[in-house]
Amino acid sequence: MAATARPPSLSVDTALRTARRARLRRRAIWAGAGVTAALLAVIGVGTVGAAGSGGFTPAAPEVGPVPPPSAQDTKPAWPTGPDGQPQEDRTAPAGNRYDRLLDDLVAVVPAAHTVPPDPANPPAGQPLSREHQAQFDDTVDGVEVWSYTSSATVRQGQRTGRLLVEVHSAGNRLPTEPCPLARQFWVMAGECEVVTVGTTRIGVVVHAADDDRFDQWAAYRHPDGTVVFVTQSRRLSDGQPELSALPFTAERLAVLATDSRFHLR
Repeated sequence: MAATARPPSLSVDTALRTARRARLRRRAIWAGAGVTAALLAVIGVGTVGAAGSGGFTPAAPEVGPVPPPSAQDTKPAWPTGPDGQPQEDRTAPAGNRYDRLLDDLVAVVPAAHTVPPDPANPPAGQPLSREHQAQFDDTVDGVEVWSYTSSATVRQGQRTGRLLVEVHSAGNRLPTEPCPLARQFWVMAGECEVVTVGTTRIGVVVHAADDDRFDQWAAYRHPDGTVVFVTQSRRLSDGQPELSALPFTAERLAVLATDSRFHLR
């Protein structure tokens, strides 16, 4: 043992950030994933901003055991929250952008579909029809970079599906080209097409590859660097009848990605 070299220290903040991001996303969607739940239990992640339970967890990089903090580890400086006090972690439970994105998502739901209301006091374990959350991602060149996610259950008769919008504020390090950008959404692969809206090129994944979390999604980077993902799925969760067709065409999904109401500044 004395001759064995000690492995290099890992960053506790990096591990926690990865796990919190996975749990954050889980609260915006619909089917459980035991692997990520177990991971969160191991590293002891705190409660995130949006209310809700259950949820489908997006793929996240595998994280191994977290070693004790090293001398190189430093405590991150969290931004000021909506209440004027420093946040305790990356998530924020309120704020103008946080509230606005969900309202705007519900507003674009096609007339043939409805978004079921949530009860004032939903039973424990019952997924919500409308969910949203905000997360501080990083500080890049002195600018705070945030991501905002809102999702809504869409219903047509007895059939249900899902719409979701995710916005990354200006300063993010996401790709600029349409299809590479689209494939960065939750690191999901798929068949991507470039759809032109006016003179703007939008990356649209029209068929997901071996992943049933979403059927289609569009991605657009505004000139100021803000990135918008708009996604749709015929399926809400196991055991529920899925929509007979997606709410939007691929072209309409691309137009929504450029919609100014999702351009959070």
